Amino acid sequence: MPIVKVIEVIASSEKSIDDAIRNAVAEASKTIRNIDSVYVKDIKAHVKDGQVTTFGLICKFLSGWINDGATNSFFHHRVTGGSSQKKRDV
Repeated sequence: MPIVKVIEVIASSEKSIDDAIRNAVAEASKTIRNIDSVYVKDIKAHVKDGQVTTFGLICKFLSGWINDGATNSFFHHRVTGGSSQKKRDV
């Protein structure tokens, strides 16, 4: 049975949503290895005097371990298990 840790990162940017996502990935990459995708949970824009001032979002990253009986394999969305190099969706 896989044990999964879900890490949420709140990020923002004054430039764009794309830049806010890049900021979230950069921050998460400091502690999560092998990130291959990110789930953007929420997006919002802060407005002042009728103008968008900041883009904010919440991103989810998955990390954890799976015990396949022979080895413990680190996974993030895709798992390479044991010596057979088989891949499983998580």
